[in-house]
Amino acid sequence: MIGDPAGIGPQVAVKAIASGQVHEVSVPVLVGSSAVVERAIDMTGVKARVRAMKSLETPSDDPGVIDVIDTGALPAGVLPLGEDTEAAGHATAQWLDELDALARDRSFAATIMGPISTGSLKMAGKLDKVISPTPGESYLVLLTGPLRVAHLTDHMSLRQVIDVISADLVAKAIGQVNDAMQSWGIAKPRIAVAGLNPHAMGDEERLAIAPGVERAKAMGIAVEGPVAPDSVFRQCIEGRYDMVLAMFHDQGHIAVKTWGFSGNCVILMGPPYLHMSVAHGTAYDIVGSGKADAAMMLSAMRTCGKLASGQGFEGEMA
Repeated sequence: MIGDPAGIGPQVAVKAIASGQVHEVSVPVLVGSSAVVERAIDMTGVKARVRAMKSLETPSDDPGVIDVIDTGALPAGVLPLGEDTEAAGHATAQWLDELDALARDRSFAATIMGPISTGSLKMAGKLDKVISPTPGESYLVLLTGPLRVAHLTDHMSLRQVIDVISADLVAKAIGQVNDAMQSWGIAKPRIAVAGLNPHAMGDEERLAIAPGVERAKAMGIAVEGPVAPDSVFRQCIEGRYDMVLAMFHDQGHIAVKTWGFSGNCVILMGPPYLHMSVAHGTAYDIVGSGKADAAMMLSAMRTCGKLASGQGFEGEMA
């Protein structure tokens, strides 16, 4: 899905597809406005043309042809750049619904959400269309090279995190991460669980995290923890683990953004299909300037193609 039509999503999407690297692992189709995508092609100068479709047809395997499913969600002429609008919010919400429906009926093997604007969605009263991580149901996973981090909790205060962590939640999250990685082509995932406290020495480790890890081990999962949070992310980078389960938002995000921000991408585990996004926003301040970096979108598209076809992570053998 191209993201908010006023942001850089359409531009990074066309740059990524026109590179030819996406077609090495998948056949991409955009969901959005064909007029917005054509404008993005003009602004970026990529060598490609748009093929508009009202519904999914046989997609092209030519990087010079960008297929766009355009059901008319965005009215003609409502194309302002760099600002929130109610029309953009309504269009974004409809595109997200269309994306979900195409994945649920298996027309799409996997989906990617371009950068959205919560401002536009709020104006349209459609913020509920965005899937939010919920402990025990869905998890945010950040990928940047060899560092891969799932988050037990997301936008939650540390006080709340302490109250939420339990052996049941930790064991369930480990199992869900393990199952997802196996479906992506990692036969025997090696998972590390970060501790919450310095050196992983506290009541939370003793009463909740360690018991949850032991339950997961009893299910045959290759998991270690709690591991000291000041060491576990470096150990993942060095290849000891395939994934780290962090306890809270900043614990994982700081590690990822310090190690390698450009080119990272996002998975939201929870929907019954692979659903990804990028780790940047709409960047209204640079829309149309030619400065939009497509590295994250390209990484998301390539990673999505490889994981959806069970080939494992980008750049590594499954």
